[in-house]
Amino acid sequence: MSRGDAGAVGPAGVALPGGRLRDAFRAWRARMVARPGFQRWATAFPLTRPLVRRESRALFDLCAGFVYSQVLLACVRLRLFDLLAGGPKSLAELARDLQLDAPHAECLLEAAVALRLADRRSDGRYGLGDLGAALRANPGIAEMVEHHALLYEDLRDPVALLRDPGAETRLSRLWAYARNPASGALEAEDVSAYTRLMAASNALVAEAVLDAIDIGRYRCLLDVGGGSGGFLIACARRAPSLRLMLFDLPAVAEQGRARLAAAGLAARATVAGGDFRVDALPTGADVVSVVRVLYDHDDETVLAILRAARAALPAGGTILVAEPMAGMRGAEAMGGAYFGFYLLAMRGGRARSPERIASLLRESGFVRPRPVPTRLPIQTGLVQADAPGASSAVKMT
Repeated sequence: MSRGDAGAVGPAGVALPGGRLRDAFRAWRARMVARPGFQRWATAFPLTRPLVRRESRALFDLCAGFVYSQVLLACVRLRLFDLLAGGPKSLAELARDLQLDAPHAECLLEAAVALRLADRRSDGRYGLGDLGAALRANPGIAEMVEHHALLYEDLRDPVALLRDPGAETRLSRLWAYARNPASGALEAEDVSAYTRLMAASNALVAEAVLDAIDIGRYRCLLDVGGGSGGFLIACARRAPSLRLMLFDLPAVAEQGRARLAAAGLAARATVAGGDFRVDALPTGADVVSVVRVLYDHDDETVLAILRAARAALPAGGTILVAEPMAGMRGAEAMGGAYFGFYLLAMRGGRARSPERIASLLRESGFVRPRPVPTRLPIQTGLVQADAPGASSAVKMT
């Protein structure tokens, strides 16, 4: 149940009085808004005019969203933000650097200004806009923008995507281990593209999680589905005495081993390969992290992962589940729309609410599941739970 529905439905699924009143009001409002006469009246009436204009902008943005995303893709591929990083440039300079004629360079630049990716300075030159500067500061976003080209191919016919759940997609081919019963036997070339994408976009998630918890209070962290080790490396920087363990598919784990060694962490790190759907996890850690893993899988697989984590932890150990979550206040479109269709194209998984993740944790044997606020819920949500027993979250001396 999302926060917006709190109190609308009772424990037996019976609508409560407050819920029926809200439903009746929403139905009346939808009928009114759908009437052309009401639209004309609301546009003319001074008190409702600002609301109508705001809703009109929102509706137009829905219609134009693909165009906006393609403007962003063009900016990324032409390295516009890098060109502007050194300071403002004139149209002629940018046309030369972008290898475009002046009218087409101006078309791109004006679109970037409208989307706050660039801005126009008082002397007519173009500089970095707020969103362009933020994107340049986070290279993982640019990787995702490039990656979205595959997603857009799969979404070219969204009705066909919905009606034929068995059809192969570009994203499902990239996600080689998704429905492969022999995923443990995959070679490095089978998993490298997806592992590279996750590594590039991991920094934002790692910082959000580590700003929300004190990872230094634990002795040893096991990162399940840890890819090439990006999250563990971020944890190691925050907690110099933390021991590190990584578990992923054998081909992925070897990439993690190499990256951890390159980061100077070989002496602190243990790497194990296997399939977390069927294999036992290594023991010895007092905290397990599952970062951007559960939303890739159905509930049955999620329960298998969580039960394996529970078996690997000592009494009082901790599990941290970090990933984009549905129903997060201020990030509803991300969880419900973006990840809903992204995972549809991946042919597996779903975005879950913190409440649903807490329920799965309890079903797996964990106790006291609770959401932990993060600074940017649109980026990642965080749920923490404990293995039954006395607390072991004490830093080893």
